[in-house]
Formats: sequence, C-alpha cells, structure tokens
Amino acid sequence: MSDTTFAPVAAPAPAPIPVGEILPWAIFGGLLMLIVLYFVGTEEGAMALFNGMYVHEFVHDGRHLLGFPCH
Repeated sequence: MSDTTFAPVAAPAPAPIPVGEILPWAIFGGLLMLIVLYFVGTEEGAMALFNGMYVHEFVHDGRHLLGFPCH
C-alpha cells in the first residue's frame, strides 16, 4: 500500500456572468425560437409568406409532434 493520501482541494467558485452579456444572446435566441414556431405552427393557408406547400411539407412531422393540426 502507499503512504500517500490525497486531500480534497476546493475548486474556486465560477465567476458570475453579468446580465449585460447574457441579454443580447437571450433576445436573439427568443427571436429565433419565435421564427421557428411561426414556420412550424402557422406557415400555411392565409398566413403563408411563401407560395406552395414546400414549407408545410418540410415541417409536417414536426407539426404533428408539437400538436399543431394541419389536416
């Protein structure tokens, strides 16, 4: 056996991230999520921004997975 023992060493606490650095990324992420939600949830029919059914067919399975009716 070894005579060496290991003493636990406390890790330094992580530095807090200022809100000013998080806020722009949080706003960007929120806008990105709203755009994705629009395309998955309402991109068909009268609210469509693009002609045809290409966007609808691309997100069709995602619509059903999230509970949006489309038929």
